[in-house]
Parts: sequence; C-alpha cells; structure tokens
Amino acid sequence: MSTEKDAVEAVFRIEAPRVIAAVARIVRDVGIAEELAQDALVAALERWPETGVPDNPGAWLTATARHRAVDLVRRRETYARKLAEIGRDLDEAAVEPEFAAAEDPDAIDDDLLRLIFTACHPVLSTEARIALTLRLLGGLTTDEIARAFLAQESTVAQRISRAKRSLAGAGVPFEVPYGPERAARLASVLEVIYLVFNEGYAATAGDDLVRPALCEDALRLARVLAGLMPEEPEVHALAALLEIQASRTGARTDATGAPVLLADQNRSRWNRLLIRRGFAALTRAGELGGAPGPYALQAAIAACHARAASYEETDWAAIAALYRRLADLAPSPVVELNRAVAVSMAEGPGAGLTIVDALAADPALRGYHLLPSVRGDLLERLGRTEEARAEFTRAAELTRNARERELLRARAADA
Repeated sequence: MSTEKDAVEAVFRIEAPRVIAAVARIVRDVGIAEELAQDALVAALERWPETGVPDNPGAWLTATARHRAVDLVRRRETYARKLAEIGRDLDEAAVEPEFAAAEDPDAIDDDLLRLIFTACHPVLSTEARIALTLRLLGGLTTDEIARAFLAQESTVAQRISRAKRSLAGAGVPFEVPYGPERAARLASVLEVIYLVFNEGYAATAGDDLVRPALCEDALRLARVLAGLMPEEPEVHALAALLEIQASRTGARTDATGAPVLLADQNRSRWNRLLIRRGFAALTRAGELGGAPGPYALQAAIAACHARAASYEETDWAAIAALYRRLADLAPSPVVELNRAVAVSMAEGPGAGLTIVDALAADPALRGYHLLPSVRGDLLERLGRTEEARAEFTRAAELTRNARERELLRARAADA
C-alpha cells in the first residue's frame, strides 16, 4: 500500500501546478484552488489503488478538482449568475474524470501562466512570492521550503497563508496582464525564479555551498515559462542564464563538499548538454530582437565562461564590457563588484582594486562578505599579503555559509 501511495503522491507532485491552475480559473482564489487540488489527491489515494492509475492521471485529477470547484461555486452563489460569468468553464468541468483526456492543452498552458503571474504578484513581498511559487508551482512541501531557506516551518507556513490571504484581499485577478503592467509583472516573475536559483547555486547560509534541488526547481520553472511565453526574449535569456550556470554545479564543490573556485574547476565536469541548451536559449532570445535585457547580458557573460577552454583563456575584456553594459542598464554595487573582478583579469589587479575601493562606502554592501573577499584576492595578487589576510578574515566573519567560511579562513591562513 505504501508503494501505491508513494506512486500517487509522485504523480500529484508533477501534476499539481496544472491542477491548481485549472481550478483557480473557476474559483479565482489560489488558496481555495490548492485545497481543492488536495481533495482530488485524497480521492485518488482512495480510488487508484483499486482501479489502477488512469491513462491520463493529470486529466483525472484536474477533472475531479474542477467538479469540486463547480460544486463550491454553485453552493456559494446563484448558479445562473455564476454560469454567466464562467460559461464554458462550468460546461467543460462537468465531464466525468474518465473522459477528461480531451482537455485543451492550450487552455491548460494559459491557466498555468495565470498561476505564475498570480503567485509572483508585486502585492506580495519577495519572500512571500518565493515561498508561494515553490509551493504552487514547484510542488515543494512547506517543510521542504523551510529547509531550503533555513527557516522555521511555522514561519514559512504563515508566510504562505498570508500570501494567499493577501492575494484574495487585494482582489488580484487570475489573469495574465498586458501592456506596461505585464512588463512590470514579468520582471517580478523572472526575479523570483532567478532568486530561487541563486539560493541553490550559492546558499546564503548553512552547511552546504550548493543546494542542487533548488537549482533544478528554478530551472524547471524557467523552462516552463519559456514554453508558455515563447515570444518574450528575457524569458529565454533567463532560461539561458540558468542552463549555463547550472552546467557548472557539479564542479563547484569537491568530494567533501568544499568549494572549488572558478579558476580551479575541472571544466570537463561542466555539463555540456546544459551548456548547449543555454546557448540555444540565448540564440533564441537574440532572434526575437530588441536591446538585450539584464538577463540576456548575464547569460552572455555566462556564455563567455562556458566557451573558454580554461580560466586563463577566458575573454575577460569582453566580460568586463558586458558588465559595464549591465551596470548602465541595471545599476547595482554587486554588478560593479563583479565588473571589478573582470577588469582585474583583463587589466591587472590594481585596476580592479580601484573599482572595489570606490565601493567600500556603499551602504548596500555593508555586511556583504564578497566585498572583502574580492578585495583580499586583489591585494594578495598585488603582494600585499598582510592586508589580504585581514580582508579574508573579515569576509569569513561576515558570511553565514559554513563552507565559504572554511574557504576564507584557509585563504587567510595561506596569505
């Protein structure tokens, strides 16, 4: 029985985002939609062990959940008035689960797109958007989200509950916006996926440098979004960036989990399939035209690294130029810090140090461990070992990631 239960739950985890999206179109509330999807899971757990998993389990779950949604709508409001509002949706939802295989795939994709834009609505805080996106679209449990971001499960549960209430209270429509609002909302969607990936690629805190599962969740979301919005260049650019960055995941730590710096990574361990996928997505973004956006520029930087046979053969001048363009488009002290590294490789550590020193007083970098870490590296390359040692020590004190702390302390000892 446990094996059957595990199989049903595995299917549900894959299908849940589409089930929730389809039901949310009817009830216009993602919280209620999630509850109805869970009800469908319970029904599957009761029925499938006896009848077997249907040929189209996603359609079965969707139809079952939509039946319940229709019942709920009918109980809540006058049926005739609600029928006029949702029309075709009610008629389609009235089919039996066994005959639900004829779902319109385009309609399902539209629903999923609506769900992504709703979960990432700017009315929510960034933390709430991330948690809700991982819950509704990533299929993660509250406990999994809490462990991924080193938060209390109760805190994450409250965050998700408040997010659902906020969306309902603000009357956020279950729709894909258009025009200027769409551009603003798309930026929010891309930011959430990007932040989820970054937390997996370089964990802010904890005992592990990399959390591959989070990278995989973000990459999957980026791929889904690229399929749903094929004419949006920045969507393909984000997918390109994540594909190429993810290609290096296996080489970023050694057998013990200790960080391996980019200069020391074994590039034969970089995943060439992911790199090819990234190049294809970047090409697609370029073919769609328009000036490159921030994700396209970052993907181009990642592509420069991926093309280089070695660290020394990297086109650092091109990377520095791309960071300059990125800084002009989306000014950020973190972008400037990254540009300083590229400039130091292209023009020498002194040139990079000039940029870093100009960032020292920026309040946005106060407490940011990579500022003294980069400065320590540049000082070490200039032979100023005592100063470098102090910077590495300070960086070690600032980071909340145990693996990075060990690396920085080792660099301080070796300086």
